[in-house]
Amino acid sequence: MKRRSAVPLSRKGEGSGVRPRIAHIGVAVTDLSEAIAFYRDVLGIQPKPTEKTDGATIVSLPFGDVDIELLQPDSPDTPVGRFLSGRGPGIHHVCFRVPHLEQALERCRALGFRLVDEKPRVGAEGRRIAFLHPKTTAGILLELTE
Repeated sequence: MKRRSAVPLSRKGEGSGVRPRIAHIGVAVTDLSEAIAFYRDVLGIQPKPTEKTDGATIVSLPFGDVDIELLQPDSPDTPVGRFLSGRGPGIHHVCFRVPHLEQALERCRALGFRLVDEKPRVGAEGRRIAFLHPKTTAGILLELTE
């Protein structure tokens, strides 16, 4: 699919001036306790409180400005459950923090990227999020958040 070029999400002198950055990396796991043990016991990272959203139990582990988000499905018929059954444990998605979520989604639409979420919705930590389909993002499930 040929895409047109677009204006960057943030230009000097425009809006907040905040540049997009990685917010977190989502990792699908079959056993949260086992997965947390490595980060806590080997790396000394203290997990944030457990949350439930989108049919998964989520534990975030802070690494400076970027978190690792461990995702354990609540059942096999959830998005993370289907991912685990088809691919096994591993990186599920990469989340980018953008200055203006609606503007980013509009640019994605204009450039021909397929959206999983047409409008922002509430995700972990109460943040507004939207996913882009991996068929249009080089095989990687991408999440955008503010």
